[in-house]
Amino acid sequence: MEVFGSYLSKIENEAHRTRMREVLEWVKNRFPHMETKVAWNQPMFTDHGTFIIAFSASKQHFSVAPEQAAIDKFSAEINKSGYSQSSNIFRIRWEEPVDFSLLEQIIQYNLKEKADCASFWRK
Repeated sequence: MEVFGSYLSKIENEAHRTRMREVLEWVKNRFPHMETKVAWNQPMFTDHGTFIIAFSASKQHFSVAPEQAAIDKFSAEINKSGYSQSSNIFRIRWEEPVDFSLLEQIIQYNLKEKADCASFWRK
C-alpha cells in the first residue's frame, strides 16, 4: 500500500482518506497478484500490464473506474446498489456503504475478460 501513500495523504478529509484506504486495502488483500500504481492521479490495479480498475476521490464521493465494458455489463447492479454512473465510472458517496460483492464481481469480470489482453486498455 506504500505506492498509494502519497495519493492518500492528499485527501484532506480524514474520514474520506480512511475510507479510500479501506477500499484500496480490500482490493489488494482480495487480489494480491495485481500490480498497484498511481497513474493519471488515480490509484489503480493492473494485471499482466493491463488495466483492471482505478479509483479517485472527490469532495462528495469516490469514483470507481473499471472501463466502459464493465460498466455496461454491471449497469443494473450498479443502479441496484444506489450508485450513480456514467459510461466509464460509477460514484460511491462517502456516506454510502461499499458493495464489496459488486466490486469483486467487476474485478473478476475484468480479470477474466482481459486475461489475454496485450494492451493497457481494451480495444
